[in-house]
Amino acid sequence: MALSETRIDQIGVQERVARLQSRSIKNDSKIEALTLALSMIDLTTLEGSDSPNKVRQLCYKATHLHENFPGLPHVAAICVYAPMIGTAKKALQGSEVKVAAVATAFPSGMTSLKTKLDEVKIAVQDGADEIDMVISRGRFLSGDYDYVAEEINKVKEACGSAHLKVILETGELVTLDNVRAASEIAMTAGADFIKTSTGKIQPAATPEVTLVMMQAIRDFYLKHGKQVGLKPAGGISKSKQAIQYLVMLRETLGQDWLKPDLFRFGASSLANDILMQIVKQNTGIYQSTAYFSID
Repeated sequence: MALSETRIDQIGVQERVARLQSRSIKNDSKIEALTLALSMIDLTTLEGSDSPNKVRQLCYKATHLHENFPGLPHVAAICVYAPMIGTAKKALQGSEVKVAAVATAFPSGMTSLKTKLDEVKIAVQDGADEIDMVISRGRFLSGDYDYVAEEINKVKEACGSAHLKVILETGELVTLDNVRAASEIAMTAGADFIKTSTGKIQPAATPEVTLVMMQAIRDFYLKHGKQVGLKPAGGISKSKQAIQYLVMLRETLGQDWLKPDLFRFGASSLANDILMQIVKQNTGIYQSTAYFSID
C-alpha cells in the first residue's frame, strides 16, 4: 500500500515533548484533568496467573473506585485475556464499563491469520465490546505493508460491532518513521484506535512515540474526516504522567479528543495514583497506599 512521504524530525519531536511537559496547570484544572484521566483508564490484567476471582476483583474496582468519593467516574473498560470475557461481562452487568479483550496471538502475533480471525470471532461471540489486536511486526519490518494492512482489515471485519484497537508494539518498530508508517497503515485499514504497546516490551508508551501517533491521527482526520482514537499503554503509572499526556493530546488533537471514546490509558496501577492525588486535593493529606486495592 502507498504511504505518505512524511518523515519524522526526531529532535523536533523531542523538543516539542519537552515544551509540553514543562506546562503547569492550576489546581482547579488539575482536579478536572485527574477526573478525566480516571474515566479514560482501561484497567488491565494480562498475566498467565489471571483467575476468575482476580478478574471479578478488578471489575469491582472498575465500578467502585473510592467509596468516600461517590461522584467519581467509572473507568472506561477492563482489558483481559479472551477466556475471562464471560467472567468480566457477568461482573460488570448493569454498568457502563466496557470489556476489552486482547486477541490475535497477543503479545507476539505469531500464528496464522485463520487462527487470529477465529480467536477474534470467539471473543466477540463471548461478549467483548472491544478487541485489542497486535500487528505482525516481522512482516512490517520486512516491508510487507500490504500483508499488515490486509490482516488488520480482516480482523476489523471479524470484529463486527466491536471496536478495534490496533497495537503497533512501538518498542519493536525501531524508528519514529516506522511508528508513523504503522499508524497510517492501521488507520487506513480500519482501526478505531491505535495503541502503542502490549506492555510486554520495553520501551512501551513514551511521550515521543505518542506525539508521533497523535500527529498521524491529526493528519488522517484532516485528509479523511475520520476520528481515530489513541491508547498509550505500558509504563504510565503516575498521575503527573497522565496529565502530561492530556496536555499533549489537547495541544495536538484538540478538545474533541478529550473523551474516553477517543483516548484511553492502558494501565493497572495508574488508577491508584490518581485516586491518591484526588484525595490529596480534596482533603489536603495523602492516604496510605494500603487504602487502595493493589490490582
